[in-house]
Amino acid sequence: MHVYSTPLTTRFRGLDVREGVLVDGPAGWAEFSPFWEYDDAEAAAWWAATVEAAETGWPDPLRTHVPVNVTVPATGPEQAHAIVRASGGCRTAKVKVGERGQSIGDEIARLEAVRDALGPTGHVRIDANGAWDADTAVARLTRLDRAAGGLEYVEQPCPDVAGLAAVRRRTDVLVAADESIRRAEDPFAVVRAAAADIVVLKVQPLGGVRACLRLAEEVGLPVVVSSALESSVGLAAGLALAAALPALPYACGLATAQLLVHDVVPDPLLPVDGMLAVRRPAPDAACLDRTDARRLAPDRARAWIERVDRVRALSEGRTS
Repeated sequence: MHVYSTPLTTRFRGLDVREGVLVDGPAGWAEFSPFWEYDDAEAAAWWAATVEAAETGWPDPLRTHVPVNVTVPATGPEQAHAIVRASGGCRTAKVKVGERGQSIGDEIARLEAVRDALGPTGHVRIDANGAWDADTAVARLTRLDRAAGGLEYVEQPCPDVAGLAAVRRRTDVLVAADESIRRAEDPFAVVRAAAADIVVLKVQPLGGVRACLRLAEEVGLPVVVSSALESSVGLAAGLALAAALPALPYACGLATAQLLVHDVVPDPLLPVDGMLAVRRPAPDAACLDRTDARRLAPDRARAWIERVDRVRALSEGRTS
């Protein structure tokens, strides 16, 4: 196992550094990188995805390339514009909104900058990470939809299923469910409540590529595959899912290697003409050394190894 650590190019999801564990198995390299606010029980699904990638591998792909969006953090308009322009030809942008301490004026300026960078034919989607109640979401979406020149969809505007359903009834903007799928005890509550038009699936939190394929089939809604801010080793699992889905109507959120200062592979999964080629890059010695948390942050490395031991023991039904 290798514990990696890399700074981010810009603060994202409250993080300045991304960390995780890489595992080299008979089927290839795999990643385990649950965020630290997830307890060991919730992290067990992430470990299941790691085991699948390392020991079993993934289903055969149905396509050779996957369209992806550029992810725009809660930055100022000039940086947002620059991120889109440097995205490798992405024609879709996912823009973070609902950031604590920011105003709707900040969000409008960011969206206007993104629209300018994309041009009139690009697609703009926003992600609120459950920051709003239904009334706030509806009020904001009216203004943000106008600022963006039309929103493709809003991802997780409210934290709960009832809020998502209310927003979907009261606005013309399509609603995508993320946390209400991947962190829910009952992901099908979204379907029963007619609370979403789209579901966002992330491989690690949902237990692997095959688990996501089963869930997509059972949910029966269009799917957007997104990352959990992994290295290119982890992103390859999301790419494998996107490549194996029967239909892929939307660009996927898998271009987040752009947010890492250092990746763990010499040939990161970066978009060309807005597409990722379906492949599985592997680390080399130089990249592993450059990101080695044992050297950069020894205490963090120990914490990750201890976490793996606990979660693996929990997954195997034994005491760590």
